[in-house]
Amino acid sequence: MTGASISEQLEDVESAVESGRKKIDWARQHMSIVESLREDFEADQPLAGETVAMAMHVEATTAVLTEALAAAGAEVAITGCNPLSTHDDVSAALDAHENITSYAKRGVDDEAYYDAMHSVIDHDPTITVDDGADLVFLVHEEYPELIDSIIGGCEETTTGVHRLRAMDDDGALEYPMFAVNDTPMKRLFDNVHGTGEASMVAIELTTNLSIAGKTVVVGGYGQCGKGVAKKASGMNADVIVTEIDPRQALEAHMEGFEVTTMDEAARDGDIFVTTTGNRDVITEQHFEVMQDGVLLANAGHFDVEINLEHLESMAEEVVEARDGVTGYVMPDGRQLNVLAEGRLVNLAAPKAEGHPVEVMDQSFGIQAVAAREMATNGDQYDAGVHEIPDRLDREVAEIKLDAEGIEIDELTPEQREYMDSWQHGT
Repeated sequence: MTGASISEQLEDVESAVESGRKKIDWARQHMSIVESLREDFEADQPLAGETVAMAMHVEATTAVLTEALAAAGAEVAITGCNPLSTHDDVSAALDAHENITSYAKRGVDDEAYYDAMHSVIDHDPTITVDDGADLVFLVHEEYPELIDSIIGGCEETTTGVHRLRAMDDDGALEYPMFAVNDTPMKRLFDNVHGTGEASMVAIELTTNLSIAGKTVVVGGYGQCGKGVAKKASGMNADVIVTEIDPRQALEAHMEGFEVTTMDEAARDGDIFVTTTGNRDVITEQHFEVMQDGVLLANAGHFDVEINLEHLESMAEEVVEARDGVTGYVMPDGRQLNVLAEGRLVNLAAPKAEGHPVEVMDQSFGIQAVAAREMATNGDQYDAGVHEIPDRLDREVAEIKLDAEGIEIDELTPEQREYMDSWQHGT
């Protein structure tokens, strides 16, 4: 193996395991979808004989998914998908499971981050579960000999799906991957309510500053940007949206938000939140005109949306303004404050817990059924990016409704015939 498991890295493993177990058990109480699937998995063993490699944000809700996959019969190896999003105690609790090995550790440098990913791949996976596509890319780049034995995988987030589609377009993706991010049960809930709510909470917890009365600039109006904009507006902030897509810009305008360019918004914002999945959303030209004391946060997967190289080169001094807040002091005395080192604020900020548990239950329910689908029907999918089959998305929704005690109508035979026919008219 390339690196040591988390249990071999921590000094007080027993205490960490106990702390992590409490977090996992609390999350499990509120994850009715994954728990329902876990019960089925234990009975049916759909992943028996499989080895699942995971690169995810290793926190309590992820742990509930990980243990559900192990309950389905899989051997699981997991590491982090961001250097600052791992909860070490949760990682230790996972590593204590007889069928799980965790290499995730918070605060590692790039070398240790990729050493852990190599260690996960050294388990010779047959299924990959990814968040950001680093794991999939590394398999293709450095372990091509494993590709024939990998049935397929699942990708969690917007940025990762973008990368996979680019690989697919170039003919470089050599095994099937489910675009978990793009299915309704993930996209309409996790991206909007999860990213929006968790990002604003993380900003408040990190700074102890109010959102109300401030001007919040949201970079990008995809599903994540919509969530941030709506939650900030609900907290009584004035919201400005910046966009590159004319349709999404028009949607933001029609939903009551001011829409302008980042060049203009940079002068007015108190809080900036980037959600695009692209690089250089906020750069030197924007830093030059920002107000003293602004807060700069990123809710995209990688730390490239706020150009920190530009900011550091412009700064006369860099200070630790507060735990999780780095202050860049400009020559004219203005201080621009970056949260969580420009990494995704809802998970990387010191007190951040990630998306609400109930929201992640839906997303990880999709991950669980997608992994089951790959294990049981993987030969039906060619190499490339695949949408989650609608029947799986509906299955997860039905489990959630049942857990909430919510009943819905069903089509009558006459209604179904009417909807399926082209012959009915005026």
